[in-house]
Amino acid sequence: MRISVVQLCPGADKAENLRAAAHWLDACHAADRPDLIVLPEMWTCLGGDRATKFAAAEPLPAAGTNEPAGPAYRLLRDAAIRLGCYLHGGSIGELPADGGADQICNTSLVFAPDGTEIARYRKIHLFDITTPDGQGYRESATYRAGDALTTCRIGATTAGLTICYDLRFAELFLALRRAGAELILLPAAFTAQTGRDHWEPLLRARAIETQCWLAAAATTGGHIEQTRRGPETRFTHGHSLICDPWGHIVARASDGPGWASARLDPTLTERVRRGMPIEAHRRPALFAPQA
Repeated sequence: MRISVVQLCPGADKAENLRAAAHWLDACHAADRPDLIVLPEMWTCLGGDRATKFAAAEPLPAAGTNEPAGPAYRLLRDAAIRLGCYLHGGSIGELPADGGADQICNTSLVFAPDGTEIARYRKIHLFDITTPDGQGYRESATYRAGDALTTCRIGATTAGLTICYDLRFAELFLALRRAGAELILLPAAFTAQTGRDHWEPLLRARAIETQCWLAAAATTGGHIEQTRRGPETRFTHGHSLICDPWGHIVARASDGPGWASARLDPTLTERVRRGMPIEAHRRPALFAPQA
């Protein structure tokens, strides 16, 4: 299976972001003919104020229906059909079906080549942190946390779904491995500051400890975030990449919008797991909380 991770530079203009995504999806597929394409986190709207994020969010069709659908959903579904490949839609803002007006969800969608939605994952871990330069991030002020582990079949491969800040929680990745994952997909909008020091080490660590392929599609460049202190220019790290189960980086995107592609070799996965059977060596009972 050939995988491509597409790197975008989105801002707060949803229409422009949709246009750019369609362009890079077509360019990537024309050049490399991947079986699976992965987009970054929140590529439909990065930046702006809370109202902008809510305006860009979409209600999603009821499971199994595909209709009615918003413009981002339609773009992803139609691109999967047009390109004839699996498409992981990074993540987009989802207006919850319960009609809650206080929060939206940060949601990944995966489509089969016939346009059928085969997976939906809502980001579990929300980015409420302060970076060393003093910039504050409070995703919980806008987003609602997900609460479900999600895997899906992409061809003959079981894929586990994660988003951005999830990368720092090894227990999620280990749970996906136990659920059968051979490939873990991570769309991201990693900050430039944290990305410089942590992006590559964390991705390689998650690949090594789960013995899974890791495909991480990231945003790059600057965008304007409206904060209580006024507008702030914020930068994301980019450097989208693909790791093999031994932790080697086998493909990496350059600066700016673009993509990177690699071939997932299931025989390598089998060889790594057979030679170092980590799952068989785990002793979870030793680390369970004591009554």
